[in-house]
Amino acid sequence: MTEKTCLECSEKIVGRADKKFCSDYCRNSYNNKINKDSKNLIRNINNRLRKNYRILEIFNPESNTTVAKHRLIDKGFDFEYFTNIYTTKKGNVYRFVYDIGYLLLENDYYMIVKRER
Repeated sequence: MTEKTCLECSEKIVGRADKKFCSDYCRNSYNNKINKDSKNLIRNINNRLRKNYRILEIFNPESNTTVAKHRLIDKGFDFEYFTNIYTTKKGNVYRFVYDIGYLLLENDYYMIVKRER
C-alpha cells in the first residue's frame, strides 16, 4: 500500500483511504488557490455594481428624477454594469442595478426610478 500525501503541503496523510488533505487548513488553502481567479472576477463585478447603485441612490434619494449623463460619469458610473433590463409595453428600455433603474431620455439625460416592492 502506498502512502498518500496532502495535495497542499505534501505531508503524510493519516486516516480514511479517500482523504486528500492532512488538515482543514490545507483543504481550505488548496481550494482558495483553485478558485482565486473566478472569485476575483466576481468580486470586481460586485464592486462595480455596488458603486453604480450608490451613485444612483445619490441622485434619486426619494422618487423619480432626471440627471445629465455627464454628472453620472463624473461620479464614476459605469454604464456597462447593471443587473437586469426591463422593457415596457411602449418599448422604453430601463436598465436596473438591483431595484434602482435608469432610462435614457433625450439630450443625454437619464430618468432614475426606484422599483416598488
